[in-house]
Amino acid sequence: MSSDEQDRPRKTLTIKKTARDAHAEAAPKRVRTGARARLVAQNERTKDNLERQKDPEGYQRRQQESARGPGKSPAPGKRGPAGREQDARGSASRADGRRGDSPRRDAAPGSRSGRAPQRAPRLDDQYIAPATPAGRFYDPFEDDGPAPEYLAEPEDAHAAELAGEREPIVEIRGRRPRETRQAEVFPIFAPCPQGLEEALTAEMQALGFEDAQVGRAGCSFTADWSGVQRANLYSRLATRILVQVAHAEISHEDDILDLARDTPWERWFGAEQTLRVDTSAIKSPVQSLQYCNLRAKDGICDRLRELEGERPSIDTVRPDARVHLFLTGHTATLYLDTSGESLFKRGWRLDKGEAPLRENLAAGMLALAGWDPSAPLLDPFCGSGTILIEGAWIALGVPPGISRPFGFERLRGHDAYRWRDLKDDARSRILPQLDAPLVGYDLDPQAIEFARNNAERAWLTADSIRFEVGDARHITAPADHGWIVTNPPYGERMGTEQDPDLWRDWAACLKRNFAGWQLHAITSDMTLPNQMRLKPKRRVPLHNGSLDCRLFGFELVAAGYRDA
Repeated sequence: MSSDEQDRPRKTLTIKKTARDAHAEAAPKRVRTGARARLVAQNERTKDNLERQKDPEGYQRRQQESARGPGKSPAPGKRGPAGREQDARGSASRADGRRGDSPRRDAAPGSRSGRAPQRAPRLDDQYIAPATPAGRFYDPFEDDGPAPEYLAEPEDAHAAELAGEREPIVEIRGRRPRETRQAEVFPIFAPCPQGLEEALTAEMQALGFEDAQVGRAGCSFTADWSGVQRANLYSRLATRILVQVAHAEISHEDDILDLARDTPWERWFGAEQTLRVDTSAIKSPVQSLQYCNLRAKDGICDRLRELEGERPSIDTVRPDARVHLFLTGHTATLYLDTSGESLFKRGWRLDKGEAPLRENLAAGMLALAGWDPSAPLLDPFCGSGTILIEGAWIALGVPPGISRPFGFERLRGHDAYRWRDLKDDARSRILPQLDAPLVGYDLDPQAIEFARNNAERAWLTADSIRFEVGDARHITAPADHGWIVTNPPYGERMGTEQDPDLWRDWAACLKRNFAGWQLHAITSDMTLPNQMRLKPKRRVPLHNGSLDCRLFGFELVAAGYRDA
């Protein structure tokens, strides 16, 4: 800057007040309301609280001097002589609806007009949202009314609280419990070997499915998804647990395509999983089950390709998802298989003898025989030990599906944590040991070795079941009463050389050593009771695979029998 510019006089800019500005100064100041007013009030209270904690005596002196000032009204945003803020939005009872316009009418320090003195919250107080109409959550930044009021306390409560002699008062607001969502219920069909329908229905009712009803080669009931998992885990007699997902009348094979395409398969599996479709029919007029199976598979794949851009691959050995199409008359039903492999595959039987008995049929024989799990059990033709191992698991309370995988574990939305908790609860109920002896005999040493290996894989100790090489015609009873449940040799197991005295000699041993026991034997030879010279008390039709069999029941009594 040059020297002549420094000597030049400076000009000052002056803004003159207009009549509008004078009118604005004379008018009462606008009072803020709503969320911002509450936020400002909260900051003011925090400041006062800090001053009171740092210098309690000086703070009290300043409040008293402010209260003694004649004709002075509290500043906006502050409460009366106690230093509290007035209402953020004003009282509804004031005629002009504004805050701080009426003179103070307090008679003593620390009081407010017509209202008991209240304390400001301390910084270490826990903030609890006050209750709102209809139990709605209180939002401090929502402009729905005046700022919340705190509970009134006596004047000496501040001093006691500062001295640490009293806990701060915190208002606890109750919370309304959340409404439980109703679980979706599905119609279920559980197939089983023919002859076990009533026993399976009783089993499902015992598991808590009270609406279980006997059906053709199975039973039907309703359950939610948790019930589907429990049925898979605990059922000893069912072959599968099928969830019905679609049902309709059909007049042509192409109707199956439309039914499959309209079913929401994307709920359970998608294009990233493999698929298998099986079809069975009873009295259906369709010409080709294979073509119906193809129509169902095409409908499923077409829907997933439209929704997800890709169709699932087909795997007939170990698929991720299984679908069953069942045709009867002029109706078609689609089922989602939640079991995967058949439920009779418990996971422990790897060594098999000739013509092995399926595990669910063995468990069904024990159920039909009325075996008491606390009573002895004997199998003189034990083979690979299926009946005795099933009996041991029943007596110990071991769920049949505890050590095997299931199909629902590979479906979408599977809750692995809930499934783990369900299995942990089942394991906690398993008993440590058996109360009665379980004994098995067989003439074949290799069969006894298979039985011991299977029992070991079933987590049974060596003393749980006693397997021995022995002849059924020369065995002794391990107790004075019990059950004999067996699958004696017949069909393929009998071979070409059959001992004509086998059944007569075995019957003589039973009459001599097993009086008071009950005998239940399954066979396809309908002449077995005549060969043993015993009269059956009961005969139940059963199917062992494709063989039409009978479960004969006898009561072995000491008197009334004659040695053959």
